[in-house]
Amino acid sequence: MKKLSFVVSLTNNENDYQQEQAAAAEKAARRLGVDVKIIQADNDSLKQSQQLLDIIQNTTGPRPDAIIFEPAGGTAFPQVARAAAAAGIGWVVLNHDVDYVPQLRKAYPGVPVFSISSDHVEVGRIQGTQFAALLPEGGSVLYIEGPAASSAAKDRTRGMNETKPANIQAKVMRANWTEESSYRAVSSWLRLRTSHEMHIELVGAQDDSMAMGARKAFAELAQGDRERWLKMPFIGCDGMPKTGQAWVRSGALAATIFIRPNTDLALEMLTEATRKGSPLPEQHLTIPESVPALAEITPRAVKPSAGKQRSATV
Repeated sequence: MKKLSFVVSLTNNENDYQQEQAAAAEKAARRLGVDVKIIQADNDSLKQSQQLLDIIQNTTGPRPDAIIFEPAGGTAFPQVARAAAAAGIGWVVLNHDVDYVPQLRKAYPGVPVFSISSDHVEVGRIQGTQFAALLPEGGSVLYIEGPAASSAAKDRTRGMNETKPANIQAKVMRANWTEESSYRAVSSWLRLRTSHEMHIELVGAQDDSMAMGARKAFAELAQGDRERWLKMPFIGCDGMPKTGQAWVRSGALAATIFIRPNTDLALEMLTEATRKGSPLPEQHLTIPESVPALAEITPRAVKPSAGKQRSATV
């Protein structure tokens, strides 16, 4: 039997979740006895699109049985997806809303096409509930979203707003799923006079790396301000065992949300379908979990950072 070969395309190799995605794919490939090649896009959707087209249009060597990819931008490349399916290459989209899967499955019934994602709206709902548990009397949150074009970021914000109590306001800024991007965004904000007049009581980020980037920015403030700000709870998402969960155990983060890597699941489903003819769903959702459990989160006593007004915008 021919040895199956897959390409896994990830957004970057700096984010801890993306690193776990790569590790999970490599581990699953060894267990399943398949080949896997991992590429990353440096958070550049144009680069990612060209990388995938080069693989699909390659005429000098064997092409993979399927491409598994997590979009680096706001599009899941419908034209590239069609080119892959037309070439007989399976297509799996990770952690992104896509509407073209049913059409591709109908047009190319012999090619595996599906999507796998965490329930990002539920991720947001959990985080909004964490806000409520940490700030039972309300207050203002510095909320660090992912990129504007990211469907995962949009879904997490929507879910957060569904469960966030009305007495908690969110001041929103954006970063690009990395510690460095969050550090730069928060550092720039802290240079504004208005930032020190706001009564921020919690920092919530849509990614653990971004939460730690924000913490790094606050740690560079002058002595008095630094101690005051760092008493705030910082929370994130992804909850990888060696990073997010470790940061919760150390106290660097008050909470996170475990979002399991899904490259391994994609490889398992593709391999099972190819070898045994197992049916594939159009979409498979994994379930996120609060770390610690919501019932175990206790309110944090936070000394006001500055100012008297709780003015913020969503």
